[in-house]
Amino acid sequence: MSRLTHVTSGPFAPPAAARELTVVSADGARLHAEVHGPQDAPAVVLAHGWTCSTAFWAAQIRDLAVDHRVIAYDQRGHGRSVAPDGVEGYSTTALADDLEAVLAATLEPGERAVLAGHSMGGMTIMAASTRPVFLEHAAAVLLCSTGSSRLVAESLVVPVRAGRLRTRITRSVLGAKAPLGPVTPMARKILKYATMGPGSAPDRVDVCAHIVHGCPRVVRYRWSHVLDELELDAGVLELNVPTAVIAGTADRMTPVTHARRIAGMLPDSLGLTELPGLGHMTPVEAPEAVTGRIRELAKRYVRVDGQQVHGLEGLEGSSA
Repeated sequence: MSRLTHVTSGPFAPPAAARELTVVSADGARLHAEVHGPQDAPAVVLAHGWTCSTAFWAAQIRDLAVDHRVIAYDQRGHGRSVAPDGVEGYSTTALADDLEAVLAATLEPGERAVLAGHSMGGMTIMAASTRPVFLEHAAAVLLCSTGSSRLVAESLVVPVRAGRLRTRITRSVLGAKAPLGPVTPMARKILKYATMGPGSAPDRVDVCAHIVHGCPRVVRYRWSHVLDELELDAGVLELNVPTAVIAGTADRMTPVTHARRIAGMLPDSLGLTELPGLGHMTPVEAPEAVTGRIRELAKRYVRVDGQQVHGLEGLEGSSA
């Protein structure tokens, strides 16, 4: 489990959950999950990305929980979820297993929800796109700042011309075994460069730095290898639920070319929203935009009784 570091005040401080539970995945992995908001409200499920935790969604939870039932969980090894003992516990199959377990544990049979995934959370949704439990519960999806393949080869974190050298250096940087250490001014500067837009406010950089630096070194390292070998294009092609995509145009981790490719591959695409000048951490960099997109999806596709609603009015994607 992580050191659970996060800010403790302001809009990005994690709110107290109405209910917390431990979900057991297919291989016995124990996952921390939490539920916020009214029990009888439309459901939203949030899956965070690599090196993050449920704290990453604090702004979305605070806003949505007023009139939605918001379910968030820590990916295995992150936050309060237990890390697997061996490398076999780190895979996209495990991510899909975990999402299915969370959906089954927190939603009623046949109840449908909006599923939003950031970065590795989006990859989790792609990996689960043909799973029976996913298909039972997914009314609509938001893929946020994510990619489905060629993550290392297309990353712009290392400012070198594309090619084998850049790929090799990027692999070494993202897969480094060294601990991140305390959140220092230099650590904030590095994290901002790699994961956020150049105009990101210092308080939002601090939010992300505290969360990321709480991820255990071994967990960060082992998941980096899974991301390096990621191949989920087939999962995108089989994601047969209404799906919106959102991404920052200054994202170095998963450049906007990934989002454009995914939006073009989706069977039921609701379009791509590009956020000018923003980086990889869009739920923190632009919380209103991400939350607003989730709200639109819930309004259009989820009823309190869990039945799917059809109709695309007001959900066309936008590019800038």
